[in-house]
Parts: sequence; structure tokens; C-alpha cells
Amino acid sequence: MLLSYAYMSDNQLTEKEKQKLKIITSLLERHITNGQAAKRLGLSIRQVQRLKIEVKKHGSLALIHKLKGRVSNHHISKAIRNKALELVKEKYSDFKPKLASEKLSEIDELILNPQTLRRWMIEDGLWKAHKQKKPDYHSWRERKDYFGELQQFDGSYHLWFEERLLGEYGNPVEVCLLASIDDATSKITHAKFDFNESVIAVFNFWMEYVKILGKPLGIYLDKFSTYKINHKMAVDNLELMTQFQKAMSLLDIKVINANSPEAKGRVERLFGTLQDRLVKELRLNNISSIDEANRFLKAFIPKFNARFSVLPVKEGDVHRALSWKENLSLKSIFSIKHTRRVNFDYTIQFKNHFYQMEEIQPITIRPKEKILVEEWLNGTIHFKFKGYELKYFLLPEKPKKILRQPAIITTHPLNYKPPPDHPWRNFKFSTRRG
Repeated sequence: MLLSYAYMSDNQLTEKEKQKLKIITSLLERHITNGQAAKRLGLSIRQVQRLKIEVKKHGSLALIHKLKGRVSNHHISKAIRNKALELVKEKYSDFKPKLASEKLSEIDELILNPQTLRRWMIEDGLWKAHKQKKPDYHSWRERKDYFGELQQFDGSYHLWFEERLLGEYGNPVEVCLLASIDDATSKITHAKFDFNESVIAVFNFWMEYVKILGKPLGIYLDKFSTYKINHKMAVDNLELMTQFQKAMSLLDIKVINANSPEAKGRVERLFGTLQDRLVKELRLNNISSIDEANRFLKAFIPKFNARFSVLPVKEGDVHRALSWKENLSLKSIFSIKHTRRVNFDYTIQFKNHFYQMEEIQPITIRPKEKILVEEWLNGTIHFKFKGYELKYFLLPEKPKKILRQPAIITTHPLNYKPPPDHPWRNFKFSTRRG
């Protein structure tokens, strides 16, 4: 009976199909029951009975998927594959498969699954599969509940403009991208390109931030010298604060310094993503200056947030609005502060310049008083004392010191000069010896 079935050769069947055929053959020869076959195959008795009928009709062909060896109904034509790979070679040669598939869809109107494109790129040698490294262990920290509760902030030096921005000697210039990411939602709340991560660059960033969004409850950042005094003797000196800490203290924003990059992992991973995606976006838009890049960020950030942000645990925004007083003194808050003493001639020396205090002031000033000197971000200098702003003018040159010699008093016994006929002048030692 079995010889009439259409059986395929063993090398055409997979190991699983061979085992299945063996069990069904035993069932047809009545060595086992339907129930035993169902248990062995992990199927219901009804399915086993249906399978037994199919094997009787078609032999081992009944156990093989009907599309085996045939082209899939969802097969992508070779012409589309070739077109996609040509575009990748021409325009997206250093793009990762996922970003390349996004750009093919967005710019070239060629919609492909990232995994399909990845497989094609590997087959053509355009992409090399990387083995994932064993990660270091870091305990997980739960996200904050509300938007605005905590901002992770950092700066990243990178060749953001590749070789399109050159320095004085023709070398590509690394600029700094300052960015903050919300801990609860992973949204980029603000980003800005600058030449460095100096106090002035950071102050410009946060002045723009608080004007647009308000004051966050806290900022999580590293121990870079702009943010924290790292001298070993300053551990217990709470009064020793950086310019940044002073400004945040005036705005009542809590500053938390991370002990490792992994502690502020969201902003670190953000820069990893941006160093891949944003660099290529800037290239596609032919952007080669900081001003152009900052304008481009205004359109880029909403798209990025729509794709990568998450919903917060609790709805609501806990940013605090600036008070009327804070709005008026915002330039003063985000200024670099120093202290200087008033000289006896009512001048103040600051950065190789001399400033003369005017005679009429809103508050009484005496020599040797300590004055607060503020350097505003617009470059102006302001002197303050007990909350009052002092009036001054810049001196063209250093004031000349008046040398005051002490008066000679002729009546002093030490200044007495004996006359010529004074006995002291006529005194002679005797030559006789006793």
C-alpha cells in the first residue's frame, strides 16, 4: 500500500520533516494510535487525522510547505534591490542600514524594511555585521515621573561638520554640541552648537533654555571644571562654587554631579546617536557653519523627539516659570562674577584696566570696600555693592602714584648738628699713657 505514495528522497527533507514522516508512516501501518501520534507530534488528534489523509494522497509532499523552493509572494524584485544598493553606494555609503532605509524612503521614495536592506548590504559587502560586546554591569535607575523634573546635560566635541569647517591651518575643526535631554521622556529639550564648553557657552545655553521652557527642578551633569571645583582640598568647602553653581543657586535649580558617564547614560547615548545621524543630516543639507547648524536644529529636534521620545510615568510639566525679579536680573544671574577692592583714589583695577568711581553714587563707598564685578555675556562690565549698581568710567591709562616723602623735623634731637666751636669738636685723645 505504501509503495504507491509519492515519497521524496531523504536529502530533500529536513530532519524535522523526516521525523514527522516516520511517525505518520507508523500510524498508517497501525503500529501506533492517533492519540500516540498526536502526543509525539505535539498536535491535536484532529490535525493528525487530517495529516494522515494528506500523506495517503500525496506521500511525503504533504509534509512540506507548498512554497518550499519557490519564490515568495512578497519577494522584492532584483531591479529594486540593485537600485537601492546603487543609491546606498552613491549617497549613503557610511550610513547604518536603519538610517539608510529612512533616507531612501524620505528622499528617494524607496520604502524598504531596515532588516532587508541590512541583509543586502552585508551580501554586497557594504556593511559588516558586528558582534555585540559583553556590557559592563550598571544598576538600572528608574526614570523621573514628570517632564522637567530632571535634565541630563553635557557637551560633545566632535567633527560635526566633517571636513567642511576648516581651522586656521586648514585642519578640520571640532566644535561642541551642548544638549539637554529630559530624564522622564528622553526628549531633547534644548541643543546648541558652540566652539567650546566654556562658562560663557554654557551660560548662553541655559539662558535660552529658561527663557523658553522655564526652570527645571534639577540638572544632572558631569564633574567638568565648568560645573564643579575638583581641587582635592575643596571637598568640604561648601562656599567654593563655580560660576555655573552660583547661577543655578540664584535660580533655585539643583545641580547633581555624576560620578561616571554611565550614571547620566541618556545624554551619553543621545550623543552616540547624534554623532551618527546628525552628522549625516548636516552633510545632506550641506551645512558647514555653527549659525546654520543652530538654525537647522530647530527643525531637526521635533522630528527626532517624535521618533525617539517616550511617554512620562505621570502627565504634566513641572518646569517653573521665571519670576518678575528673575526676568529683570537674568543677565546679571548669567554673568561671570569677581570681587575687587576699592583703592584709596576710588579706582578699581580689573583685567589690566582701571575704572574711576564717580563722586555721586546710590550708596556710600569707602576705600578698601569689596565690590562685586559682573561680566555680562554681552561684554559689558558692571560694579555692584550691597545690591546697588555703581557708576564709573574707564580711565585711558593707569593713574600715576604721588610719592609722598615724610617731612624732616629739624628740632628732633637726632637731627642736631653741633657748631664748629663746640667742645665736642675740639676734643682730642691724650697721647700720654699712664
